[in-house]
Formats: sequence, structure tokens, C-alpha cells
Amino acid sequence: MTGLAGAPVPGLTPLWTHDPVTAGPYRLAGRLGAGGQGVVYLGEDDQGHRVAVKMINVDLSNPRARSQFMKEIAAARRVAPFCTAQVLFADVDGERPYVVSEYIEGPTLYRHVREHGPVAGNALHRLAVGTATALAAIHRSDVVHCDLKPDNVVLGRDGPRVIDFGIARALGVSETVTSQVVGTTAYMAPERFRNDAVGPPCDVFAWGATIAFAAGGRPPFGNDSLFAVMHRVVNEPPDLPPLPADLDELIRQCLAKEPADRPKAEQVLMRLLGQDVRVTGPLRRETVLQVGNETAGAPTPNQPLPLPRSASDGSAGPAPAVHRGATAPTSAGPTPQPEPAATAPTVAGPTPQAHRAATVAGPTAQHPPLVSAPHTSAGPASGGWGRRFRREAVDAWGVSTAIFLGSVGAAAGYVASSAVNMAVATGAATFVVVYLVRLVIAMALGDRSDRP
Repeated sequence: MTGLAGAPVPGLTPLWTHDPVTAGPYRLAGRLGAGGQGVVYLGEDDQGHRVAVKMINVDLSNPRARSQFMKEIAAARRVAPFCTAQVLFADVDGERPYVVSEYIEGPTLYRHVREHGPVAGNALHRLAVGTATALAAIHRSDVVHCDLKPDNVVLGRDGPRVIDFGIARALGVSETVTSQVVGTTAYMAPERFRNDAVGPPCDVFAWGATIAFAAGGRPPFGNDSLFAVMHRVVNEPPDLPPLPADLDELIRQCLAKEPADRPKAEQVLMRLLGQDVRVTGPLRRETVLQVGNETAGAPTPNQPLPLPRSASDGSAGPAPAVHRGATAPTSAGPTPQPEPAATAPTVAGPTPQAHRAATVAGPTAQHPPLVSAPHTSAGPASGGWGRRFRREAVDAWGVSTAIFLGSVGAAAGYVASSAVNMAVATGAATFVVVYLVRLVIAMALGDRSDRP
């Protein structure tokens, strides 16, 4: 990496031939990533401050579209900096509109799971708390993320950070389905496929799918074909990895088919923090985000969190001492619910070669990164080959495809021989071959997680 002062940025790729070299007051040093919405560049101003600059692939020549875009960006800028990436400003007057947000180094959740395996134990709890805190802050500002997924969660040095909120909605993601679903289908709520209104319940559904991916290394509705995933999202229950009972129940509620059956983001956060959502104490509503932010970015202790005492044991004893340089032990037992100020054990691993835009905010900037404990449970195939085989064997799309091609084979056999028996035999053979080949391919690709 060249062209910028300060530490190198692993994963930064050179600018392409037709890429811009500046964006307003920022010099662009390279590409951080690219997607359907646009290209993200690493920029630096004259004072040496690094930012993420996202060039938007959208035509804003229409005054109404430009006004709506700026309205959504203005709302995104009002989101409180709790586990989120701060949007700094947007420029839509030039030939290429762009959005500027704060930048921190850190792997995305998607990259971390791909390189190091699923997140487990207290690290998973911290991840769930941090992302739920971000959603609660986003929704309090009347903003909907619309594109929450593992690739839009950054594991920063002080905890997880949700990025790119508000941009999908600003670009009119609710106008069409087919132009936006590729790559993120497994994290989209059922109402998105019915062209219903996009609202906060969509983000809650995406949160549940994202945490399930983090815990199991695969999305809860599969990742084979676009239409098969859509069918499962709309009609079938999620296929979740082994989870603590409380977290399993919460995620299943978040993945409910009907938006009204899902809890609100703030209710999700309060349940993760061990609070009763029906009352305001002991945490007042205005302090929930702060507690969630501190819990997600807690420093690493040298031992597991203390188990909660029973009523007969009296009050809990003192919290374990914290040693910042210590390595957390691995715990195979269920994850206890931590107190708001409690800390979560993690194990430091190698730094993944991926960096995204995110915000560094709040009093926890000195804490170490969120990294999962070594994964000791069964991997992506923990659901068992038998369950996957039964699911794929009766998959409606696969069976329908085999029947259709079998009919085509029968018709071709009849045209070629004019014999009914030959046509029936050809159709049956075609059906069997197509069905078996599809089943083998589906089983072989069953563990692959969808690319965002």
C-alpha cells in the first residue's frame, strides 16, 4: 500500500485504470471493496485522517431521487455512535455521487468465519449484543439498514461495528426485488420477496440470520440456488446450529415469517443483557444503548465469566481480575448471561486480510478486537447428513425440475421413435438421472456459505 501516511492497510488493492484519484478533499489510495451498490475506496484528507469513500452506482439526475437520497443520508448521520459506522457526509452534485464514512481496520464477520471458523462462547454473545445495539440505535433514528449481513459487520478493535446502514434504502432497495437480492437472499425477510413495505422487522430478521451464520458457519436457510433459498425463507423453519437455549429461542423469534411476530431491536438487546423487556428497571431505556456498547467492547478477561448464583447463594461474588495481556481459555459449556459491565473471553488470532469502513466511537476504543474462541463443536455439518439428505430429497424446486426435464425427455423419445413404451422409458430415465444428479450436487454444496 502506497500513497498514504501511517501503517499499511493489508487487503487494499490498487486503483483500476478508470478509477478516480480524488473525491472532494480526499485522496484515494486504493480499493477496499466493491459490490452492487458501488466501489469503496480508502481516502485520506490533508490532516491524515482516513475515511471510506463509497462511489454510488446510481443516477441521481432526477431532482426527486436526489432529494430522497439526501434525506436518507441525513437521517443516517443522526444515528448515535453505538456499535455503528458514522456517516460523515455525501456529495451528489458531481458527476459521480459518493458517501463518506469513518474508517477502522478490521475483518468483516463473513471473512472471519470463512478463515477461522464459527464464533463461539462469550465472543458470540458479545457479537450478538454489539449488532443488536447497533440496530437499536439505527431504528431509534427512524433509519432502516435494509442490507444487514455478515459482510456488513466489522470486527473492530473495540467490538463489532455495523456499517452501510441507510445506504440501501437511500438507493431505493424497496423498489424491486430481482435487481437487489443476488448474494444476500439468505438474510432477507420473507416480506421482501412479497414486495411488502421494508421496515425495522426486516433488519431484525437479518440480525437473526447473521448471528446464526456466525455460530454455524452457514446461513440458516441454505445457500444453494436463489429460488430454493427464497422458498425456504418464505415457507420453511430455519436450520440453526447448536446454540444456548435462550439464544436459540431468541433467534427463532427473530426469524418468524410474519413481521408482527418478531421482537423489536431494543427488545432483542434487553433480552441479551438479561433485562425484562416489560419493565424499565434495572436498566432505564436511555441507558440500554450505552450498556450494550460497553458490553460488546468489553476487555478480555483471563478466565470465563462467573456463573450466576442461585437465590440461596446470596449475592454474586467479586468479578474476576482482568489482565489485558492474557489469553482466554476455551470453555465448552453453555454461555452464561453476563452482567452489563462483564467481560467476554476471547482468543486472539491472526489478523484477516480484510478491511471495511466503520466507526471508532465511545469510551472503549482501547479494547482488544473481538475474535472468537477456537471452535470445538461440530462444524457446518453439525445438522447431520441425514437431515440435509431428507431436506434435499423433497426439495420442491429440485423435484419440479426433474419432473419437467423428464417430461421433455419423454416427448423427445416419442418424437424420435413414435413408440409410447420408448417415450415412457426415456422420460423415466431422464427423471431419475436429473433427480439423482441434482441431489448429489446439492449435498456436495450444502456446506458452502453464500457470498455477500
